[in-house]
Amino acid sequence: MRTEYCGLVDRRYLDKTVTLMGWAHRRRDHGGVIFIDLRDREGLVQVVSDPDNKATFLIAEGIRNEFVLKVTGRVRPRPEGTLNTGLRSGEIEVLAQSIEVLNPSLPPPFLLDDDSLSEQVRLEHRYLDLRRPAMQKNFILRYRAAMSVRQYLDALGFIDIETPMLTKSTPEGARDYLVPSRVHHGQFFALPQSPQLFKQLLMVSGFDRYYQITKCFRDEDLRADRQPEFTQIDIETSFLNEHEIMDMMEGLIRDLFNKTIDVDLGASFPRMSWTEAMARYGSDKPDLRITLEFTELTDLMKTVDFKVFRGAADMADGRVAALKIPGGASLTRKEIDDYTTFVGIYGARGLAYIKVNDKTQANEQGLQSPIVKFLGEPALRSILDRTGAENGDLIFFSADRVKVVNDSLGALRVKLGHEKGFSTGGWKPLWVVDFPMFEYDGEEKRWAALHHPFTAPKDGHEAFLESDPSKAYAKAYDMVLNGWEIGGGSVRIHREEVQSKVFRALNIGPEEARAKFGFLLDALQYGAPPHGGIAFGFDRLTAMMTGAEHIRDVIAFPKTQRAQCLLTQAPSPADEKQLRELHIRLR
Repeated sequence: MRTEYCGLVDRRYLDKTVTLMGWAHRRRDHGGVIFIDLRDREGLVQVVSDPDNKATFLIAEGIRNEFVLKVTGRVRPRPEGTLNTGLRSGEIEVLAQSIEVLNPSLPPPFLLDDDSLSEQVRLEHRYLDLRRPAMQKNFILRYRAAMSVRQYLDALGFIDIETPMLTKSTPEGARDYLVPSRVHHGQFFALPQSPQLFKQLLMVSGFDRYYQITKCFRDEDLRADRQPEFTQIDIETSFLNEHEIMDMMEGLIRDLFNKTIDVDLGASFPRMSWTEAMARYGSDKPDLRITLEFTELTDLMKTVDFKVFRGAADMADGRVAALKIPGGASLTRKEIDDYTTFVGIYGARGLAYIKVNDKTQANEQGLQSPIVKFLGEPALRSILDRTGAENGDLIFFSADRVKVVNDSLGALRVKLGHEKGFSTGGWKPLWVVDFPMFEYDGEEKRWAALHHPFTAPKDGHEAFLESDPSKAYAKAYDMVLNGWEIGGGSVRIHREEVQSKVFRALNIGPEEARAKFGFLLDALQYGAPPHGGIAFGFDRLTAMMTGAEHIRDVIAFPKTQRAQCLLTQAPSPADEKQLRELHIRLR
């Protein structure tokens, strides 16, 4: 029997005989004495084999990296001058009395302490990559985070209930992953994008408080923070309004960070309306660590003759905004050109700027820029006043459709904030609230749900569902941390007639609504309680807590950005027999 994990053997075990099991991390031969660093998930312990024990020493001579070993020996203090304060076991070593090779290993394709590995190599040999101490630390933290969440919710009376993995396709969000039915010819299940409808049905069923740490699936283009399958903390509760839900969920995240990584997120999270967030930061998930903010200039630019700014200001969905960079006048022309190229990624056609050399002169003598001569002194004076620019500052401008301005200038704000030292560091949580219910899809020529079509309108906004959807705002809330949306939720619609109005606003007719959501509409007519909830991205949360660069480092067997598993070579072709059973022919 194993006595203890390798990394947990310390001075408590001095002069005791222990049996340890693990992997040979490294073997060193020092003048006839062999040292083996024996590793398991808790860390390393130094094993010593000397020539006095000939049988054990002979085995030790043949050990190589990643051999699986069973070692029995006596714990003794390390000689003075050889202590390793970086290890819990750093004050002791184990003098081997017997060593058994439980399984040899081929030479691994890489050293486990090599930090320069390509991600492709790591994912192709994921079972080896996961042996690395940094990765094991990530997954132990992920486990502890999950336990913290469960304990918090359990104390508040939440019940863990599983919902189906095979469900009905309702393509209102991202693409579904479809699963063909063998029994029902030509019909398909879908893997759930979230348990949204089922958790609402559980509220109708009277369970009152539900949660689940569950897998979800979305067939969408991938980024560093996205995976085709991911894990979310899914929560729903009855009889609470949005403020009560937010208070409770804020407590969950505060408790999670405190218990898991000993971080205090503060007494209460600030709350900001979606409208204010977009006006100040161009983003509904602003990074509050960055001190830079937008200055609104749209109204001012309606008075100038400069075609680029005036044209954007006069557009129905146009915006002109500025971003002041303190000390930014020191930026070189090449840096400005590089930033101009950067905002082009987000659709911006250019990046105008003004360097403030002497703010007392709102003209070409005091201001340096190709656009100064086109704006006129009154407008320039107003720009300086509104932005609060001082000598040595630089002002960037963006003029285009609202989405282009927000996306491009918002991304530039983040880039400059991190590159030029305008980030305060630490943890900056935020609630973004009062979202619009809908956004207009110019390609489809119809309204689309900003969150999802089951979000309740704010009190007094129900009438806008039919008269003017652009004015309807929702009882929706997103939790943001350091520029990442870590959770999103809302109060749900609990009355059938309101849900039907939302479907009509989305141009979903009665027949389509009945075909896709008939079971929900029926359920809402049988005493559905007021209810609401939230879902947190568990992979993203744990990635942030571990400091991982992307969520693949906290998912045991992730997919690549091309949605492939390099370890198992999935997806892969199905054989003809399987396809025939499913009534599928490839074309």
